[in-house]
Amino acid sequence: MAPPATERGLKSVVWQKIKATVFDDCKKEGEWKIMLLDEFTTKLLASCCKMTDLLAEGITVVENIYKNREPVRQMKALYFISPTSKSVDCFLRDFASKSENKYKAAYIYFTDFCPDSLFNKIKASCSKSIRRCKEINISFIPLESQVYTLDVPDAFYYCYSPDPSNANGKDAIMEAMAEQIVTVCATLDENPGVRYKSKPLDNASKLAQLVEKKLENYYKIDEKSQIKGKTHSQLIIIDRGFDPVSTVLHELTFQAMAYDLLPIENDTYKYKTDGKEKEAILEEDDDLWVRIRHRHIAVVLEEIPKLMKEISSTKKATEGKTSLSALAQLMKKMPHFRKQITKQVVHLNLAEDCMNKFKPNIEKLCKSEQSQQSKPLRKDRSTEETFQLSRWTPFIKDILEDAIDNRLDSKEWPYCSQCPAVWNGSGAVSARQKPRTNYLEDRKNGSKLIIFVIGGITYSEMRCAYEVSQAHKSCEVIIGSTHILTPRKLLDDIKMLNKPKDKVSFTKDE
Repeated sequence: MAPPATERGLKSVVWQKIKATVFDDCKKEGEWKIMLLDEFTTKLLASCCKMTDLLAEGITVVENIYKNREPVRQMKALYFISPTSKSVDCFLRDFASKSENKYKAAYIYFTDFCPDSLFNKIKASCSKSIRRCKEINISFIPLESQVYTLDVPDAFYYCYSPDPSNANGKDAIMEAMAEQIVTVCATLDENPGVRYKSKPLDNASKLAQLVEKKLENYYKIDEKSQIKGKTHSQLIIIDRGFDPVSTVLHELTFQAMAYDLLPIENDTYKYKTDGKEKEAILEEDDDLWVRIRHRHIAVVLEEIPKLMKEISSTKKATEGKTSLSALAQLMKKMPHFRKQITKQVVHLNLAEDCMNKFKPNIEKLCKSEQSQQSKPLRKDRSTEETFQLSRWTPFIKDILEDAIDNRLDSKEWPYCSQCPAVWNGSGAVSARQKPRTNYLEDRKNGSKLIIFVIGGITYSEMRCAYEVSQAHKSCEVIIGSTHILTPRKLLDDIKMLNKPKDKVSFTKDE
């Protein structure tokens, strides 16, 4: 089978794991299945594959498990769901009794650990209809090649609400987040050293301790009945309070600006061209989007028209040749030209829409936001390429660089687990054999720096992960959070903090 359309980092890793643990596990030649998804797994699959990939795995149709459906009793059903009461109850309704079963049989795959209460409920109700029941340990969304989210925006409320009656809710969501973070590490096949930012709150410390405990349990015995030791990677857990400034500044790099100023939902950008309403998905399958999304808007507005001129001149040069072979080549290239120009038109529209929002009032805001004010002593970045209205660098970039170069203060950034020897800075394990510079090379070579921020990350912080990975090519940064923030989203979240929890709308199952 051909690989899925996306071959980019974390998304590809997640798809390959789903393919191996779900589709390959229940595949039978020539047998088609119906697939049932809940809200979370719908987002998960949409992030890493397309319908054509599912068709290639023998899936005829994908259905929402929550909705009423007509029975298809001659076909088997593949349930890829979260281990929640809501999803399990929907499954049980599909197999209420032998005469009323909606499908011939069921293959159930849970995103992560299924509580005994739910498992026993399934076992007691319809065990004879089940062919498989497994936990695959992927309970996060691979948003981009180096970015993931847990899709729990309500964590912001529970972690920062001053209402003491939310303590139980906070404990429960901390447990759930820890389970999800472990599935990130498991998917990457990493057992990292866990450390955290010690101040200003204790959220990071609590979550780090939970994650370390669950990592220890997860890796106690693997599939080969072997204990997996710590790998050469680090997991750093940070509370959102470490840098409130970056959450409210208006960014002028392309992706951050677009998601901040325009009504983009589910990565779908709506625009008009030739008087017609059109839609485009902003995704990593689009190489041009990947190439320009982290660039300053001024650079984007210069670059896209240049690319359009280049393609136009190439096309004209090809059209000028009248030989049969030249014509044949042109016919082959026409769809390619059309596709390229379409993408460029989309991004030019996107950039112009951003500027139309920027000019009336955002420009004035940016000027006030980016005046040089007294700041804590930070790394000198005066030599880096910056624009007058984009001088601010998120604090996360300093943290990433210092972590890779082993400059984080161990009191401010303590470990709550065994520190992998190659990250501890001392080289104590084999200091007699090698000079210290070799430890740094050993550590960085193929290692990962996994970041988790409690309470949301911004698009500018996501960009920093790519920039630091590019500068330190042998150490890849994977960054994630509870959800993605824009300045408006953060202010909306803050406004909800003083409201009682029954007045707050949450997106995840309780």
